[in-house]
Order: sequence, then C-alpha cells, then structure tokens
Amino acid sequence: MSEHSFGLRLFGKTIPLYVQILIALVLAVVLGVALGAGNPSPAAAEFAKDLAIPCNLVLKALRALATPLILLAVLHAFLTAEIPGTAGRRLVWLLVSNTTVAILIGLLIANLLQPGTWGQVSPPTAAEASLVKPFDPWGLLQDTIPDAVLKPLVDNNVIQLIVLALGFGIALRGLKSEQVKHGRSAYLPLEQTITLLFEAVIRILQWVIMLVPIAVFGIVAQTIALKGFEPFKALGAFVLAVLLALSLQACFYLLRVRLGSWVGPGLFLKGGSDAFLTAFSTDSSTATMPVTYRGLLEKIGLRESSASLGALVGSNFNNDGTALYEAMSALFIAQVIGLHLPIDKQLIVVLTSIFASVGAAGIPEAGLVTMTLVFTAVGLPTQYIAILLTVDWFLDRSRTVINVMGDMTVSCLLDGREPKVTPELFLEEALATEVD
Repeated sequence: MSEHSFGLRLFGKTIPLYVQILIALVLAVVLGVALGAGNPSPAAAEFAKDLAIPCNLVLKALRALATPLILLAVLHAFLTAEIPGTAGRRLVWLLVSNTTVAILIGLLIANLLQPGTWGQVSPPTAAEASLVKPFDPWGLLQDTIPDAVLKPLVDNNVIQLIVLALGFGIALRGLKSEQVKHGRSAYLPLEQTITLLFEAVIRILQWVIMLVPIAVFGIVAQTIALKGFEPFKALGAFVLAVLLALSLQACFYLLRVRLGSWVGPGLFLKGGSDAFLTAFSTDSSTATMPVTYRGLLEKIGLRESSASLGALVGSNFNNDGTALYEAMSALFIAQVIGLHLPIDKQLIVVLTSIFASVGAAGIPEAGLVTMTLVFTAVGLPTQYIAILLTVDWFLDRSRTVINVMGDMTVSCLLDGREPKVTPELFLEEALATEVD
C-alpha cells in the first residue's frame, strides 16, 4: 500500500501524508509559541491541555487495533505463505537471526548513547512508575497461558497473545497441509475469513493513520506551549541514534551477503538502488515489493526461487528496521521519563519486538500500532508514544529501506555461493535485454 493512499486531496492534487505532518509541525510551533512557549498564561495553559485530545484518541485507537492486527497477521502468514520444506527452514532461520541482530543493535546503541537523557521531561507519576515491576521468571511463565482464549485480546497481554497466535497458527498450518495432501479444501472458508478480517483491520488502521497529522499538531502545540522546546532536544538525539543503528544493520547485511552468497556488496547496492529509493519515497515495503523482486532478478541475477522466497514470502515476516525501531523506542521512552529498564525487561523487548514486527503491515506508520504492544509488555505508559509522532514520519521511511534491504539479503543468502550464470553471460543477457 502506497502512502499516497493516505494523501489528502486539495484543489485536485493529493498531499502526501509526510507533507501533511510537516505542515502540522509548522502550524503547531506557531501556535505553541503564541500560547507562551513554556511560560503560558493560565487561560493559555487551560486551552493547551485540550489540544492533546486528538492525539489521545489516535493512541487509544492504535492500542485497540494492536492485538487483533498481530493475531490476524500471524494467522494469515501461517495460512497463506507458501514455503517449501528445506528452503523454508533456512528461510525461518535467516529471518529470525536478522531480526534478532537488528533488535540487539538497537538496544546496544540506545544503552550506549542514552538519547532519552538529553532532554528534560516531566517525571512519571507514581502510578506510571509502579507499572515497571521487578522481573519474576516464574510469574512470567505462569502468565504465558491465558485464562480464556479471548482474554489476551481484551487485556493487551503480549506474551499470551504470542502463545495464542503461534498455537493456532501452527495448528491451522498443519490442518491445511493435511487437507491439501488429501485433496480437500475445507480450510478455504476459514483462510478467506482470516484474510478478510486482516484486510478489514488494515483498512481501519488506514483511517486512523489519516488522523496522525491532526494528532501531531495537537501534541506538539501543547508540548511547546506548556514546556517549551526542551523536550525536543532528546528527540534529536533519538533520531541520530536510530539512524546510526539502522546504518549498522545495513553494514551487517552487506557483511552477511559478502560472506554467505556469491553477490558482492557493490552489486547488491547497485542492484537494489531502485528498491531503496522506492522504499524511502513511498514509505511502504508492500508498494516496493515489485521493484525489489525485479531488481533481484534482472539487476542482481538471482534465481527466481530465491528472489520469490526473500522478496515475496519473507517480506510478510521480515521487518528488521521496524523491530529495531520499536526496541529503541521502548528504551528511549524509559530513559526520557526516568524509568530504569533492566536487562531482563530488555530481553522481553527483544521477544515482543520480533513478533510485533510480523504484525507491522507494509503500510506507512503501521509500526506505531504494534509499538503499543511492546510498551505494554514491559510496563511502559503507552501515552508517551505521542512524543514519537513528531519524528516517526521520517524514521518510518528510513526503517522501510532497512526492511527492504533485509528482504534482499535473505534472497541473496538463499541463492547460495554459486550464481545461476557466469558474470560474463549475465552481462551479455542484460545487454541483450536492453537492446530489445
């Protein structure tokens, strides 16, 4: 889904979502300064408090959509993905290892640079501080099994939701395989229902995301009016930290491609240049998928099976940039509000970010939805996600590039150490194609 689906039509022209957010930021700064910029009058302060209402409503909707999105995304992926046996097992290993490394890089950079300490934000209330509880491994184990099937959806319990999604996903995948083997199709109505519900949730998500510019305007104007520009210093450090972590993840991809496939880093970057630019401009890995697939086949020269598994199948599971960003966001917000997130809680962030990234549909700003689950899993107040709305439009584009680069890396590694043709023959075929 291209970001232009979220565009606002004005005078016959479509205004992209990121332009709307930029306009909202400019207007919010003007209003915030007009209201006092950190030193408001009593009347201005009272007015500024109401500006956050749209943002609170958007976050409330995101929290409501998070659990069904994750559950349906996992079930949809298990039912619809066509993964052959041996290649499928290797594909799963590559996806999980790439995502895990991305999250660990994100947590490492966030722990080293501590961007959340670069600006002053009001400390959490006693109720918010009490949400971060001591780590209890036995309690966590007992809490993995829900009291009722629908309880994780109601309580936003991430660990229980993961267990529920995996249990039903594996069971449904097994039943489908058995029925296909025996020529039966009783699974089709359920598969179609899950697909329809998944698409319905994404449709509602699109409506919510259309309101993000209004939410950004309100929360930024309120923050500047009541607290001035001090809280945004930490955001600048956070943007730099995320870009550094994403760059390190890109270096990891190039190293892994160099050591594990026949494709060189230069060919990889040149062949994927169109896909990277498309990913950054559209802010959607789904919209970029055809460009990625064509680049892997025509510009890099991978086998069709490798390109299909990595770019088409793997893209349903592989959102390394999103997982990295969500993990860093959790640690950043903990630092901003002065809550210590110990190593055991960070391990929970790793686990939940992996599964949350599966539910991050290939549409702009979808990571904001799944981020609510990561925050809930470690007891962070989800209302602080509002702070990230001001920069998420840019970082979302950057992490989408990494998502696409991850898909291409998986394809190259699946292709192995031997090209399907010699470089000379491949060059001749490419020249012949251009002549035709």
